[in-house]
Amino acid sequence: MSMPWSVSSWRQRPARQLPAYSDTAALQETERQLAGRPPLIFAGEIAALRQRLAAVARGDAFLLQGGDCAESFDELGEASVRDTFRVILQMAVVLTYAAKCPVVKVGRIAGQFAKPRSSDTETQDGVTLPSYRGDIVNAGAFTEAARQPDPQRLLAAYSHSAATLNLLRALSHGGFADLHQVHRWTADFVKASPQGERFEALADRITDSLAFMEACGFDAGTPQLREVEFYTSHEALHLHYEQALARPAEGGRWYGGSAHMLWLGERTRDPAGAHVEFLRGLDNALGVKLGPTARPEDVLRLLDVLDPGNEPGRMVLISRMGAGQVAQTLPALVRAVRQAGRSVVWCCDPMHGNTVTASNGLKTRDFGRILQEVREFFAVHAQEGSHAGGVHFEMTGQDVTECRGGAQALTDEGLAARYLTACDPRLNGSQSLELAFLIAQMLGRR
Repeated sequence: MSMPWSVSSWRQRPARQLPAYSDTAALQETERQLAGRPPLIFAGEIAALRQRLAAVARGDAFLLQGGDCAESFDELGEASVRDTFRVILQMAVVLTYAAKCPVVKVGRIAGQFAKPRSSDTETQDGVTLPSYRGDIVNAGAFTEAARQPDPQRLLAAYSHSAATLNLLRALSHGGFADLHQVHRWTADFVKASPQGERFEALADRITDSLAFMEACGFDAGTPQLREVEFYTSHEALHLHYEQALARPAEGGRWYGGSAHMLWLGERTRDPAGAHVEFLRGLDNALGVKLGPTARPEDVLRLLDVLDPGNEPGRMVLISRMGAGQVAQTLPALVRAVRQAGRSVVWCCDPMHGNTVTASNGLKTRDFGRILQEVREFFAVHAQEGSHAGGVHFEMTGQDVTECRGGAQALTDEGLAARYLTACDPRLNGSQSLELAFLIAQMLGRR
């Protein structure tokens, strides 16, 4: 039997990946201020996402989750948010058209400010400082002042998230997402590319279909065509921030008020750890990253702790094995979950297992290996008779040069041109759209 849960019971468990603040009184005051602010997300929105994810688990929908690896306070302007939202809309349209089923759109946005690190410290030229843990904790510049964890950054993260959510809600419901405007979604740098031309052809077909519906007397102005549901997610890493924004719901339950969906990473999915303890008491949809070392018993134990009632739409299992390793690990996990009668969403993260260092020292990812892992993921589920329910990408709508390959044929030499990420390499808007068309082919065949 599990121990009684409270919103602070995680503090009695071993906690990994949390920053060490020198001024605990300042941290407590920041937590107090955050707890007095309105939540960013409300219980009804969380319930709606869980309904959509329950459809994904049944095989009636598909999950598209994407966004920044680590959001930056300096980069969160209107243009960057709009561009990322626009590319996710484009990807969703491509996938919806191919799969003939709803696509649930979830952004890694409006809260993805914390990053796990393999080491607590970083050494350069003989100088050792705390590692950069994301803008919610410290700054990236390699100076002693910048790298000190600062509790005031939690308040800045809340303000940036609130502003981003405000813009996303306006984009979702204010006319930008109207299918009648589908031709306006392509960024200028994508238009001249092969995938931009393919999207324009698809947009032509959609426009013709809408005109035909209107000519036949159907109402093409329904909310389903003029608005979209868009949800937010991030890794629930900074537990002081997450607890401060958790709120009680009806029936004595709680929900996390920082995002619609929260997930655990490879480093924080210990069933006995603080992060699992905190998330098990929340009503949000929960994700768990599963790497190549994951065992069936690990997954079943996590499901027992996080979802003892086997509630539809509750759990998203996100495999991140690395290209060439999926067939060795994933089939046993899928079989174990199916044999246990568990209702879950299976999702593929082809980014984190495929990070390498380029010849110029920059971290990068190969487009070909990203696509290979997606193909392997679909192949395993076809073999096991289960539903390949979604994909999870680190991407941006900006014209960055961070991942090698794709139709743009980016090389090591080209990476430095616009390498802007605060942490891990991201697909740019052109590569993201290219990948959507390739996934659409797999969905169409299925």
